[in-house]
Amino acid sequence: MSNSSTNAFQISNELSGDGDSDQRVSPGSARSLLLTLLGEFVLHDDRPVWTATLLHVLQGVGVVEKSARQAIARAAAAGWIENLRDGRRASWILTARGRELIAAGSARLKSLAGEPWSNEWLILHISLPETHRTMRVKLYRALSWLGFGNPSPALWVNPHVDRQAETKTLIAEFGLTDVAFGFVGRSFDLGISDAQLTARAWDLQAVSAHYRELASSFQKLRPRSDDAILFAHVQLVNQLQRLPYIDPGLPSELLPAGWQGREDAAKLVAIRQRWQDAAHQRWTALLSTAPAR
Repeated sequence: MSNSSTNAFQISNELSGDGDSDQRVSPGSARSLLLTLLGEFVLHDDRPVWTATLLHVLQGVGVVEKSARQAIARAAAAGWIENLRDGRRASWILTARGRELIAAGSARLKSLAGEPWSNEWLILHISLPETHRTMRVKLYRALSWLGFGNPSPALWVNPHVDRQAETKTLIAEFGLTDVAFGFVGRSFDLGISDAQLTARAWDLQAVSAHYRELASSFQKLRPRSDDAILFAHVQLVNQLQRLPYIDPGLPSELLPAGWQGREDAAKLVAIRQRWQDAAHQRWTALLSTAPAR
C-alpha cells in the first residue's frame, strides 16, 4: 500500500496497535498509547520530548519497557516522529506526517457528536472472499473508522456523505477499485425504513453499553498523586481516541429514542476536563527534567 497520504487505513492501523479486531474493552496497545501521548502533550508544544519521559508514562499505564521502546522505534520508522540527540540522551519531535495523522484522528473523534443529517446515504458495495481474511479484517476496521455500517453482506452504508473522498482513497489503497462501487442517495418508501436500516447496520445497544462501561470505570477512579492523575488521564484519552471503532457518530435523527450513549460520552468528557490541567502540569514537570547522560 502507498504511504502517499494519511487515510482511514493508516489511522485505524496505528490506533488499533497489534491488530485485534475487537476494540471494545481492550486496553490500548503500546503504539496507540504512544500516539495518545504525542497528540495530547507533544502536538501543541514545540519542545522535544525525552525518550525517558515517554518510557516513564508508558510504563505508568502498564506498558512494559521493551514494548514501549518498540512502539517508539516503529513510530520513528513510520515517519511520525524524528529523533534528536544530545550526547547520549535521545529526544523526539513530531514530523509533519505525525501531525497529519493526529489531526485526522482528532477530526474523526470530534465528529462523534453528530451533525444534522442530509437524509442521504453514502453506499458502498464491496465483497472479499474468505481467502482474503487478513485484508478483510483491515478493510472492515478502516470502513468502521470512517463511520460505515454493514447491514447485509457486501453492503456498507454511511450517513456521512462528505466522506466520499476518504472512501475512494481507502479503496484505492487496498487495490480494490475493480471490485467496489459506491453512490450517494436517499431511501424511499420501499421495504425497511432508515431506522430499521440503522438497526441492522450498527449494534447501538452495544455502543451504548461500551460508553456506560467506560463511564462507570473512570468515575470510580480517584487518582491522588501527580503521576496517578497523569496516568489516568492518558488512559481515558486513549479510550476516547479509539471510540470511532465503536461509535459511527450517527446524526440524532437516526438514533433510537432514549439512547444513552451521548449522555455517558458527556460524562467521559467531563472527567477528562477535570484531570486535564493537573495531567498537563505533571507532563510539563517531567519534560523539564533532563534525564541523566
